[in-house]
Amino acid sequence: MKLAVRVIPNASKTEFSGMRENERVLRLSAPAVDGKANKAAVEFLAQQYGVTRSRVRLVSGEKSRHKIFEIVDFNGSDVE
Repeated sequence: MKLAVRVIPNASKTEFSGMRENERVLRLSAPAVDGKANKAAVEFLAQQYGVTRSRVRLVSGEKSRHKIFEIVDFNGSDVE
């Protein structure tokens, strides 16, 4: 499964906060420095979708707010 995400770093807490232009908005408490926001996003997505971090992969947007993540071998019926 691929997931388009707009990341907003330096938020007060890490959470999904709706949709914007066909992307899920992910507010991260981590700063956008030295890949910390990307790492925090991977950890949050793994937790949200109930998979290991190794199954969440950043496909594009390493240095952009607009990112595409892939969750490998994800069964969509497992979504809350």
